[in-house]
Amino acid sequence: MRQEDQERILTALHRQVMTEVVAQTQGRAPTDRWPLDEVLAQSVYHERQRRTQAPSPGRFFTPGSLHLWHGAERARRANEAFWGHVASRLGHAGQLEQVSLLSQVVHRYAFDVCGNFDARVYALARQLVPPALGALLGASSPQRLWQHLGEGASLQEAVAVQGPSEHVRRLHEVGTVILAPTHASNLDAVVLAFASLQMGLPPFIYGAARDLFDNRLIGYFLHNLGAYTIDRRNDDPLYRRVLREYAARTLECGYHNLFFPGGSRSRSGAAERHLKLGLAGSAIGAYVHNLQRQAPRPKLFIVPVTLSYQLVLEAETLVADFLAEEGKSRYIITDDEFSRPRRVFSFLSQLFALDSHIYVTFGRGLDPFGNPVDDAGESLDPRGRRIDCSRYVARGDGYACEPRRDAEYSRDLGAALVAAYARDHVVQATQLLARAVFTLMRLASPQVDLMRLIRVGGGPVESLGLREVYAQVRQLLLVLRALAQNGRLRLSPQVQVGNVEELVSDGLHHFGLYHRRPAVVRRGDRLIPQDRGLLFFYQNRLEGYGLEAHSGLPPTLTADHRFLAGAQGG
Repeated sequence: MRQEDQERILTALHRQVMTEVVAQTQGRAPTDRWPLDEVLAQSVYHERQRRTQAPSPGRFFTPGSLHLWHGAERARRANEAFWGHVASRLGHAGQLEQVSLLSQVVHRYAFDVCGNFDARVYALARQLVPPALGALLGASSPQRLWQHLGEGASLQEAVAVQGPSEHVRRLHEVGTVILAPTHASNLDAVVLAFASLQMGLPPFIYGAARDLFDNRLIGYFLHNLGAYTIDRRNDDPLYRRVLREYAARTLECGYHNLFFPGGSRSRSGAAERHLKLGLAGSAIGAYVHNLQRQAPRPKLFIVPVTLSYQLVLEAETLVADFLAEEGKSRYIITDDEFSRPRRVFSFLSQLFALDSHIYVTFGRGLDPFGNPVDDAGESLDPRGRRIDCSRYVARGDGYACEPRRDAEYSRDLGAALVAAYARDHVVQATQLLARAVFTLMRLASPQVDLMRLIRVGGGPVESLGLREVYAQVRQLLLVLRALAQNGRLRLSPQVQVGNVEELVSDGLHHFGLYHRRPAVVRRGDRLIPQDRGLLFFYQNRLEGYGLEAHSGLPPTLTADHRFLAGAQGG
């Protein structure tokens, strides 16, 4: 981000948040008021909670990078001193000092979040990303990485980028764009970086988890490519308000953004249906402010992007977390496969050795209210007629934000994104095979609930006949190909035209490729489920399409894909 824009954004952010919070302490009725000391006390409480959850800096640094540890330790001590000062003064502070303390907290949060952008670093990254990714795809170990720079796998073959490219590029010319991708893996950011270059799109700024900045090299590029810091452990409402305001102000300044509406990676393996639209909803506020100041290009567009993987790097960790009894999900995972370089290299090199693809499908743009837009950026009603979306936020002779009204618009946008994710998912052989095997397991044990089936199996049935698996895959193919013909989803070329035997073989080959325990293996004319959690994870990517109808089984997940469904026998 340009220095002048950064200063302008931080100044406007500070003024806006202070105005809103102070006004909140002077609500019309006592029940509407939230005293400043309570706002600050809550911030102190959440900071203490965040510190108890944070890993020790020592786990990120080796003896060879001791200077990084010292830097992290100095930052930790400065942070503790700041919050110690706020906590010690809070019990004695009058109204004026409380306002001063609030200003200091907002200022600290703002600079903690703030990103940067350096055009020179971006130009360098454009040159480095393709060969570096190619090396990753071609190297079988970290030691061989440098040997593969320049001779890596063809990214054009490995990452299949598709969708209305000209439409998306045109939206960048007439307004500000927010990319809203699905989130399956920490590799998503790398894949999206390459896909954006392939599409000829300008740079995006985006929120990156604080942990990623601990790596000095990655942190340097993140900062200078416009990434801003998101501390997922900080649940302070004031911090979240600063974060949303920062995102909104960057949009007002014309910086294209990338948000993951699902928040964290999908633990269940299913497509996101419960979206966290706080940041994406910032588009409405930015649009209103653009109209108020008569910006030359006031419009904002949200472009859904669906990523479809044959295998998911962190599948084992993610599904284990989903099935954990404590709240189904820890939300923050810091010790998964992505944190182990050898696992990343092994995954990528083996995956693309089989001519696999990661599909990145760009959808058509939406306005902040969930309406589709044409190539000129004009909003369209359900009958395809152009509409003036500024009237959605009109009030009197001007324009204004109204939280309740805007929340409804954000829900409409969320529904449109969910529909796009389902429509643009590319079905691959692993998902097809997992769905067939898991369905047969459920049919063989109709009285066993899902959790028991996944954890300990279904009783006497320990393997499945190859013929019955072929029959189940054949039934699924008929339904999936009909759905694809009606535009409800997409199929990989192999799933589109391949025969049942080839697809089962390909799915088995991929499952035996990377995971420590294959989801399912073949022994003669029998298939043996070995990791039922992985089967559950991969088959869930086909949840939500009504595939249960042909088997008479209920869904495995709740309608919002957040939790395991109830007992399957009911």
